[in-house]
Amino acid sequence: MDSFSGRLAVVTGGGTGMGRELVVQLAAEGCSVATCDVNADTLAETARLALDGAPDGTRVTTHLADVADEAAMFAFRDAVLAEHGTDHVNLVFNNAGIGGGGSFLQAPRAEWERTFDTCWRGVYLGCRAFLPLLVAADEGHLVNTSSVNGFWASLGPGVPHTAYSAAKFAVKGFSEALLEDLRLNAPHVSVSVVMPGHIGTDIMLNSMAIHGDGTPREERAASVRENMAQRGVDAAAMDDDTVIGLVEGFGAAFRDTAPTTAAQAATVILDAVKAGEWRILIGDDARWLDEQVRAAPERIYGADGISLGGLFST
Repeated sequence: MDSFSGRLAVVTGGGTGMGRELVVQLAAEGCSVATCDVNADTLAETARLALDGAPDGTRVTTHLADVADEAAMFAFRDAVLAEHGTDHVNLVFNNAGIGGGGSFLQAPRAEWERTFDTCWRGVYLGCRAFLPLLVAADEGHLVNTSSVNGFWASLGPGVPHTAYSAAKFAVKGFSEALLEDLRLNAPHVSVSVVMPGHIGTDIMLNSMAIHGDGTPREERAASVRENMAQRGVDAAAMDDDTVIGLVEGFGAAFRDTAPTTAAQAATVILDAVKAGEWRILIGDDARWLDEQVRAAPERIYGADGISLGGLFST
C-alpha cells in the first residue's frame, strides 16, 4: 500500500499521542479516518488538527469507545460503516494502551486487569470487529501496537512491570501468528507489529486518570505512596497533593524528555506500512534493547540485567 490517499483507516486511542499523530498524518495524505478514544475532548482536538491539514473531501469521524468493551467496539464498527457509507476499511491501527498493574503480587487486581484488558483485549477486539472489514477490501493492512515490553518484560532491575508486559507479549505473538494465517486465508491483507521504545506521549498521565477515575484522592495518594515505597522512596511524610503532584510531574517529564516524539513515531509507522515491513521498531532505545535481548536472553533480568541506563551510557 504505497499511498493512503482515498483510503479509510481506523485508529484506536486517537485522542492523544501516537494515535493522534497517526490520525493527523493519515488525513494529511487524503486518507479518511475513524478514530475512537475514551475522552471526548481530546478526540475533538484530534479531529480539528487533522482536518486543518487535510485535503478537501477527507473525512475524520470520532467515536467514544473503550477498546476493552466488546459491545462498545462492535458499536464503533457499526458507526464507522454507517458514517462512512462503506462495507470495508483499508487500514486498522490497534494503538490504544495504558500502563499500570506493575506488580502481580502487590498491585490492585482491578488495576492489573484494566491494564491487561486495554492493552491486549483491546487489540483482540479491534481485530474481531475490524479484520473482516479489511478482508472485504481489495487491499488491507493491520497494525498492532506492542512495545519493547513485548520482548523485554521489565523496566529495569527493581521495578515490576507485569500487566503491561504480559499484554504486549500477547500482542506481539498474536500479530506474528497472523502473518501465516493471513497468507493462507487473506493474502491481500498484511499485518505489522509496532514495538516502540520511549515515545513522548501522555500514556503515564492518561493511565493515572483512567485508574484514578472515581477513586477518592486519599486512596489514590495512598496507592502512589505504596508504589514509591516499593521503589525505595519514602513518601510517608508527604501530603496527598505533594505525592500526586510528583507523579503527575513525572508523567509530564516522561512525555517531554522522550528521545522520540509521537509525531516521529507515527511517521516511522506509516513509512514502514508503505514499505511492507511487518516488524517495526521505533527509536534507538528499541533497537538497542532488541540487540541486547537477542544477544543474551538468559542474562537480561535480575540485579545485573538490562537497564535503560546502558543505552544512554553507550
